[in-house]
Amino acid sequence: MPIETTNHIWHNGELIPWEKAQIHVMSHVIHYGSSVFEGIRCYKQPGGAGVFRLPEHMQRLINSAKIYRMPLPYTLEQLNEAVVEIIEANGVTPCYIRPVAFRGYGEIGVNPLKSPVEVYIANFPWGKYVPGNEGADVCISSWNRLAPNTMPSLAKAGANYMNSQLIRMEADTNGYVEGIALDRNGYLSEGSGENLFLAIGGTLYTPPLANAALSGITRDSIMVLARQMGIPVVEQSLPRELLYICDEAFFTGTAAEVTHLRSVDRIMVGDGNMGPVTTALHKAFFDIVNGLAPDHHNWLTPVNVREAVGV
Repeated sequence: MPIETTNHIWHNGELIPWEKAQIHVMSHVIHYGSSVFEGIRCYKQPGGAGVFRLPEHMQRLINSAKIYRMPLPYTLEQLNEAVVEIIEANGVTPCYIRPVAFRGYGEIGVNPLKSPVEVYIANFPWGKYVPGNEGADVCISSWNRLAPNTMPSLAKAGANYMNSQLIRMEADTNGYVEGIALDRNGYLSEGSGENLFLAIGGTLYTPPLANAALSGITRDSIMVLARQMGIPVVEQSLPRELLYICDEAFFTGTAAEVTHLRSVDRIMVGDGNMGPVTTALHKAFFDIVNGLAPDHHNWLTPVNVREAVGV
């Protein structure tokens, strides 16, 4: 999916032209992967547009930076306001929002502490992330997720996504649209950029964060909606073979939203169609973000964009 440029990018408190958002080749992040980032969506609604769970995403950015001793010179409120500012300045909704903080041009060497912290926020149109209108055909990857106490899985760090790239490239090379990683003990973890859910006998299961899964905000939203609908939710370690015999399985994530899995390792999940649990949660999620159902959880931050541009 090629990037569609917009007019402005937010950089350290100012709006700059898209083409001016550049860094030096000797910036620390290029050599050592010293970045943290977020992915957020803004949805078009009948009365305007809304950013989905903006404070939670920006708090996770702050937390990721804190784990990596990367102090951000902005408060949560300032970062939230910056996201609204850039969306309204570019006038593009629905859109994907990419805040990123990284160590810039300072010193060479592994120690990042004397390299300055740069913060950028971009937004642009972006559609469906996981291909497959009839469900995703995925595989179990030969690449495991990170082991505990090696790199922090709770930080959404750029360096972690080198592991994700290996998972996604392997899947693509072998004819799948996505790969699912196991943790170091062989239990289900997550996709290259998505959390994972299984439905068995009307109960929803998902790997716990201890299985090297990211603390997904869409993941949390689905768990909240499921419990509201009376669907039991269980977080526990899951063996890979449950994916072959479960009734339903789906991904969640800002980019993936709610995407059902048709097959895993060319074994059909259920009958291959979106099952009743996934269908109910899919509908509940999209009804809220698209403004077709009340936002009882205050998950949407309103933005004022006069001309909404579809993707």
